[in-house]
Amino acid sequence: MIRSTPDFSADPAQADLFALFDPPAGVPDVAELLALLDDWCAQGWLRRLDVALARWLADECPQAPVAALLAAALLAQREGRGHTCIELTELLAQRRPGAAARADDEGWLDGPATAQQALAALLQRLPGALADWMAALRDSGAVDTASARRPGAPLRLEDDGRLYLRRHWRDEQAVAQAVRERMRPAAQDDPTGWPAPDPAEVRRWLDRLFAPRDPKDGPDWQRIACAVALRGRLALITGGPGTGKTYTVARLLALGYALHPAPRTLRIALAAPTGKAAARLKQSIDLALQQLGQALPGVLDWADLGERLREATTLHRLLGARPDTRTLRHDARHPLEVDLLVVDEASMVHLEMMAALLAALPASARLVLLGDRDQLASVEAGAVLGDFCRGAVHGHYDADSARWIADCTGQVLPPAMCLPASRTQDGATPPLVLAQQTVMLRESRRFGGAIGRLALAVNDNDVGRAAQVLRERDDAVARLTLPEGATESAALAQVVALALDGRPGALLGYAACLDMLRAGPDGPGEAAHQRWVVGVLRAFDRFRLLCALREGAWGVAGLNALIEARARARWRLPAGEWYAGRPVMVTRNDPALGVHNGDVGIALPSADGRSLRVWFVDGDDLPPRSVMASRLSRVETAFAMTVHKSQGSEFAHVALVLPPQMNPVLSCELVYTGITRAKDAFTLVAPDRSVWARALQRRTRRASGLPGLLSG
Repeated sequence: MIRSTPDFSADPAQADLFALFDPPAGVPDVAELLALLDDWCAQGWLRRLDVALARWLADECPQAPVAALLAAALLAQREGRGHTCIELTELLAQRRPGAAARADDEGWLDGPATAQQALAALLQRLPGALADWMAALRDSGAVDTASARRPGAPLRLEDDGRLYLRRHWRDEQAVAQAVRERMRPAAQDDPTGWPAPDPAEVRRWLDRLFAPRDPKDGPDWQRIACAVALRGRLALITGGPGTGKTYTVARLLALGYALHPAPRTLRIALAAPTGKAAARLKQSIDLALQQLGQALPGVLDWADLGERLREATTLHRLLGARPDTRTLRHDARHPLEVDLLVVDEASMVHLEMMAALLAALPASARLVLLGDRDQLASVEAGAVLGDFCRGAVHGHYDADSARWIADCTGQVLPPAMCLPASRTQDGATPPLVLAQQTVMLRESRRFGGAIGRLALAVNDNDVGRAAQVLRERDDAVARLTLPEGATESAALAQVVALALDGRPGALLGYAACLDMLRAGPDGPGEAAHQRWVVGVLRAFDRFRLLCALREGAWGVAGLNALIEARARARWRLPAGEWYAGRPVMVTRNDPALGVHNGDVGIALPSADGRSLRVWFVDGDDLPPRSVMASRLSRVETAFAMTVHKSQGSEFAHVALVLPPQMNPVLSCELVYTGITRAKDAFTLVAPDRSVWARALQRRTRRASGLPGLLSG
């Protein structure tokens, strides 16, 4: 809990800090504000970029009042945390010194309680009414509004008090408009459009593609998802790990192929935000279609359907991203040549990318978005999947949708999932227009044990239930016990030991990979070398150390250095930046080399031993590929990686490392994402249990106008 303003007067060394809580009276002028922002930047509460926007605004618009400059700096800071806008009513709530005391409040500055109190002190010197701030922004000369159009202005203010960087406002408007267009029925005279399916025919095929289900087990949401997706030009299928999203989509592809009047002309594309996620999507769908073909031989031309599926790719590559420019090859004037596009891991798709994707998609094409709405949102601004799926757990299906689902699947939706005739209850907010095209898969076939129970407890913000799961005698889930009163170096040494050798009940760490590296191939020749490369890569991918932070002793940078140093000593790895056994993650797309942001490989010698190459493996049935290590300049060592970078991946054993102090990035979504990367075993490393508890209580809510734009 944040305490009241402390008394620093007895400590001359803290005189500057005391000034934060006893500021000069009256409204500050521009010079004073900019000096204060510089001071906050020096203390790490703001970024240089945030202050730069305020300074630029002051130079370009000398008449801009102080409130407008402060709002611009805070808008830039919040954009760096993923928000697409700021809500002025929430900003004004920070005038109360204890406003950031809630467990779910991330604070408006990157800093401790002191930072939030400093912001409160400044806000108390400025007008307290929303109307005054709205007027200040409108009069600044740098803000575009609906009533005072300034097309070149860098900021946009909406009448409800949401302030945007102009490009985010433009992207939000574009996404909302594109979604609404896709919710409308396709033109009947469009020869490129998909014909309206016959519900009886849909049901006949679904009965073939899905195994029978006992009605007592409740609705078959996978079957319902196929029926709903076939109904329109945009569909969302959301669900946690193991709920069968790609399993469902494979059957959706077969259903679409079976009902299309010219299936051999279908152009189907698969994509994901990262190369790793794209490869897993293609591998999962190929396997599911292969199993369907074996179970239903001759029912469809399975070979031709397989040929319809293009190789899965990243969204950047699909849209034709080019180095050093934000311009894409495909846009509204140069649309994608595709009839059906499936995008996996949609939670990682940020607002700008979603706007570009929807613009480049032909009006007649169908888009299916897959993802877990409870995972971390994208690193960049926006939480599009979360905005799209708001209310998905409640269904909100109207009478037409319920009738369609019943006719196509024989499934009767629970009354709680259906809207009353009035579409709203007791004046509640109307559901999103996307609700009729959204299905949430609710049964996990992967997480029935302790990992699943822990993930559910975290997702419910239930600290007590999560603690109970961690206390269970179940090898699948454990907490690394750090010695009471241990020094930081001793505690970190235990984390390194866990990373290399695992723990009792989960003896999976990097040691198996490094032992295999040192043993070398089992014989001479290319085939033996390839088996060895694949074995090393597979052994490495069985375990991953995930961190909440990038920097610091408990972050990726510090732990990578410690693990690397210990591995060098124990396995006698060579010195230098590049050495055989160095795991690396690609941090920038390089189409010329065939590597993409997020790809993870290991540096190993070539078969002839003459060069050091970084080897990657994309799927179980594909041979490894390699790139000369000297040609890879955008990589980082990957013994440890951030939770954000792990999205779209799965490991047999995951260890999640939280820092000993609370940090703005910590949230239940981050913890949930880390836990759900684990398939067989999960280990929690939390030096301070109160940090773990606070992270579970804090749910991220990114400021966004999309839900309002998409309300029914």
